[in-house]
Amino acid sequence: MQQYFYLIHIQYLGFRFHGWAKQPNVKTVHQFIDKTLPFVLGHTNFKTLGSSRTDAMVSANHFVLELFLKEPLDKEQFFHDLNSNLPTDIRAMHIEETDEKFNIIQSPKTKEYMYLFAFGEKCHPFSAPILSSFIEDLDIEEMKRGALLFEGKHNFRKYCTKPSDKVIFEREIEKSFIEVNNIYAANFFPDTSYVYHVISKGFMRNQIRLMMGQLLRLGRGEVTIRDIENSLVNPDDIPLDYIAPPSGLILNKVNIL
Repeated sequence: MQQYFYLIHIQYLGFRFHGWAKQPNVKTVHQFIDKTLPFVLGHTNFKTLGSSRTDAMVSANHFVLELFLKEPLDKEQFFHDLNSNLPTDIRAMHIEETDEKFNIIQSPKTKEYMYLFAFGEKCHPFSAPILSSFIEDLDIEEMKRGALLFEGKHNFRKYCTKPSDKVIFEREIEKSFIEVNNIYAANFFPDTSYVYHVISKGFMRNQIRLMMGQLLRLGRGEVTIRDIENSLVNPDDIPLDYIAPPSGLILNKVNIL
């Protein structure tokens, strides 16, 4: 029987979701997608698969999932009906047809994440879903220098939560830098906020939040540049104990082949 394959590009605000992947007794983005599709398609004879996973409360500016069907779609009508039925914190942006040769898991070339944050004041509560705020002052210039240390190939053993025996710790980070946030704006945001950019082919569990956690500790003067350098060279098996809050983390872009 012939099959049909579609890529659906979506965005979502992760604040009320327990991540992308389906899990028992909690709300997840994948769960809501699969609960919506029967109303749109008129049947349950479909399968969906995401290009990656996001953790609880983590948002996505761009996420890709694949839809497997046994009959072709009217893409324009499907796109309209999907957005009409999805909750307001999930939005379909684009749909395209692919084929059986495409592998949604192996095809993403790079993933770009952003971590939005501000410091020095208690921020407006409305900013909480996408921006983490820290009341204490941080040495942002030292944090900028620290972020650059993650670029290149390193052993990220200390930057993974509960790794399995098959996890490969040797990873390459293409970009890692902090700059003033000129991407997202709102009248309830602080006057100045920052964004940490990190790009790689793949990340381990909690890797970016652990990296951001070290940068925050660096900004507080709790660790030094040398400490971060040492954590990437012949690291021990003792995991880092500070993970940055999840709600500032955004999957900004999935680049597929």
